[in-house]
Amino acid sequence: MKISYNWLKEFIDTEKSPEEISKILTGTGLEVESLEKVQAIAGGLEGLVIGYVKETTQHPNADRLKVTKVDVGTGEDLQIVCGASNVAAGQKVVVATVGTMVHPTTGEPFKINKSKIRGEVSEGMICAEDEIGLGHSHEGIMVLDADVPVGKLAKEHFNVQDDYMYEIGLTPNRADAASHLGTARDIAAFLKIAVIKPDVSAFKVDNNDLKIEVIVENEQASPRYSGLTISGLEVKESPDWLKQRLAVIGVRSINNVVDVTNYVLLELGQPLHAFDAAAIKGGKVAVKNVAEGTIFKTLDDVDRKLSADDLMICNADEPMCIAGVFGGAKSGVTEGTKAIFLESAYFNSVSVRKTAKRHGLKTDASFRYERGTDPDMTVFALKRAALLIQQVAGGQVSSEIFDHYPSPVAPFDVDVTFKNIDRLIGKAIGNETIKSILTSLDIKIVNETAEGLSLQVPPYRVDVTREVDVIEEILRLYGYNNVEIPTQIRASLNNSQRPEKDTVQNAISDLLSANGFNEMLANSLTKLAYSDKPESAVKIVNPLSSDLDAMRQTLLYSGLEAIAYNQNRKSPDLKFYEFGKVYATKEDKYIETQRFSVFITGNDAAEQWNQKQTQVSFYNLKAIVDGILQRLKITDYAVEDATYSKLAYGLQYILNGKQLVKFGTVAKDALKKVDLDKEVFYADFNFDVVLNAVRKNVIVYQEVSKFPAVRRDLSMLVDTAVTFGQLKQIAQRADKKLLKEIGVFDVYQGDKLPAGKKSYALSFILQDTEKTLTDKAIDAIMQKIIYNLGKEAGAEIRK
Repeated sequence: MKISYNWLKEFIDTEKSPEEISKILTGTGLEVESLEKVQAIAGGLEGLVIGYVKETTQHPNADRLKVTKVDVGTGEDLQIVCGASNVAAGQKVVVATVGTMVHPTTGEPFKINKSKIRGEVSEGMICAEDEIGLGHSHEGIMVLDADVPVGKLAKEHFNVQDDYMYEIGLTPNRADAASHLGTARDIAAFLKIAVIKPDVSAFKVDNNDLKIEVIVENEQASPRYSGLTISGLEVKESPDWLKQRLAVIGVRSINNVVDVTNYVLLELGQPLHAFDAAAIKGGKVAVKNVAEGTIFKTLDDVDRKLSADDLMICNADEPMCIAGVFGGAKSGVTEGTKAIFLESAYFNSVSVRKTAKRHGLKTDASFRYERGTDPDMTVFALKRAALLIQQVAGGQVSSEIFDHYPSPVAPFDVDVTFKNIDRLIGKAIGNETIKSILTSLDIKIVNETAEGLSLQVPPYRVDVTREVDVIEEILRLYGYNNVEIPTQIRASLNNSQRPEKDTVQNAISDLLSANGFNEMLANSLTKLAYSDKPESAVKIVNPLSSDLDAMRQTLLYSGLEAIAYNQNRKSPDLKFYEFGKVYATKEDKYIETQRFSVFITGNDAAEQWNQKQTQVSFYNLKAIVDGILQRLKITDYAVEDATYSKLAYGLQYILNGKQLVKFGTVAKDALKKVDLDKEVFYADFNFDVVLNAVRKNVIVYQEVSKFPAVRRDLSMLVDTAVTFGQLKQIAQRADKKLLKEIGVFDVYQGDKLPAGKKSYALSFILQDTEKTLTDKAIDAIMQKIIYNLGKEAGAEIRK
């Protein structure tokens, strides 16, 4: 949010410098992200002076040029060659002297040099308004009033002031500060001075010649709706002071009426909208909802399909404006407008937020309405705007103020105790100081006891509804830096389980990041259409859109959407991982589960001149899964075929009867939902089970064995239904002390084998930490393994 220093000073009487104000704002919670000196007119009219044209003669070598003698107050006349058709002796003009950098309305700045034009010396330039950034006209030079003093600086004549602009990082809870008045309130509260509001006492109703009937049908979405009419006005370019005031904070001038509505919005934080009275068919304004699917053309000439939940401002026949969001193409103020209906309303923040989100619109008005405006400001803002419009556009107020406010918004009643204030601030600051701060914040003290205060918080402070909110207000005005750091720090022992979740998560992250993976973080809100079990999904009561109407039940689609997004932007080779939660309902209870997912797709490595590219496969993913479990020292899990419907094929590891991880190739129907056509491999860990397994690990120091390990291989025929996991479990029961590792290094299934059979080649690593193994001991173990495999798995050892 942009704030002007000069504009702020109209609300507070202070001599504090821009830098001092910046420190005050940041200290009170309105963080100043940048402070810069700005000029409403580029260049600030530096080097331009008021001159008097003493004489003009025809240029001897050019029919369209004249040679002038100009007095600029230095005691020595300047000879200036001028091509403007309206230049004449006796005029007061704006002169750019030699050395001046001129900033035109359009185009690049240029420097005025002493030069010869068609043989005649020219010592400056007599300026048109577009040549110095004061307007767009280039019909001729600017001719000023005859009483303007010669030699007066142009910046003084046009009242061009240097200003300072604050860029404030406004947090969503501080809707009250989204204006110059709101920002000034904080500064005034800190400095213990009064806020100077604009004077609207001159407002009066001139006649009742233009009555507009107003009907508010949806009072829930529009708790307060105010308006009046102004007739006989002239829509034209805004005066310089108004254009400059808006330009300082980056707002483009449109016309005098629209500029006033923007001015009041930025000044008071109250959005306004001006309707061309001629476009209000039937002389009626209705605040209501319209039929689902109604087509409405907005100011940007886009046809938008309305929802039945969108609040609209309508005339007798059709919609004119999306309430609190965006105006319509037909009802806006134009150069032909002679009368207006001026709207000032308090709309429901949730209604505006949903409508703005639904149509993808972000405006200055919706920004404020979404966060909550001041319900007590509507009529004051109307009067302020009406007076300004009469000042810059003429006209008469032609109706009484219409103000529909059936249920006034009450102040927030909050009780605070002195004990809690001192406890949360960390310092006893005194009851009188507390009351002084609250009074400076417009918070009314209704009752006071020895224990605390009963307060009424004004409705515009939508973020101050609890005791802790009030204490935060007291602390930020008292000053965070005024609370001393204690000399003694008290802490309690942390009895949480070890290792902590973050420790395990960081270990996994380090492993994957070191292997070329990128961590991703996705929204927990997703489409209900992604759900395998919609009946158990956690649905959002008031979703912002159909794409965010449920809490996710799996991390699968979050990753697939990220992959689709990247592949559509020419990044096909991807390795992602994500830690997150999934949600479900069971017997009217909400269930959260910690999950951890891994995704790989595309090629295994980047393209190299000396290496062929290879696509990732299921075994790349399996190596990652096994590597993670090995890093966490998780063993003794059972291996089974995956039964997850979203995997075309894969495995799942079971630990103590619970699924530890499932992984494999993503099924085509899941890929189709996010418009993916390339193979993706996905692993889904139950992170809660992983944490429980890690916590049961007992770390025991053991020396590296001095004695060699021995490898033995076995090749066998088994039924196709037999898995490596089953064979591994059977083999491990033969000897748990000496048998260290079991691996598979070859699998074959083809025409050369009997039907229903496949060949496995397994490796066995044996080692004794206390002595060298003998052939006799090794053979005994291998024979036992062969016997167990044959008996329990029907394995036939191949010689």
